[in-house]
Amino acid sequence: MKNNNENNSGHPNCSIRHILDRFGDKWSILIISILGHVGKQRFNELNQQIGDISQKMLTVTLRSLEADGLVSRKLYPEIPPRVEYELTDLGRSLLPHIEQLAQWAAQNMDCILKNRAKYAQKKVS
Repeated sequence: MKNNNENNSGHPNCSIRHILDRFGDKWSILIISILGHVGKQRFNELNQQIGDISQKMLTVTLRSLEADGLVSRKLYPEIPPRVEYELTDLGRSLLPHIEQLAQWAAQNMDCILKNRAKYAQKKVS
């Protein structure tokens, strides 16, 4: 029998809520996708790949992904220090699901945009 926390979507400790909280932000899925396709990246490489993320937000997001066990961080004791990030096995197991979501989004974006336009028109009328 499943734990109520796992199958009760109304419960504050619901696993779906915890996961969607992490991936509902603007950057986590993008970072996982980049690391999944490019491999190990240094902080500045990731920052350049993303382009419009602040260093603070990239740091916060990487720490959150590391705390969840999706990204590993390796510090090399050099001067200046070098830090590399890469997906863990758990992070790599998530990648196919992110790719499926991206494929669904690409296939349905036109329809969604049309629906948004219709809805906006309805609100004006």
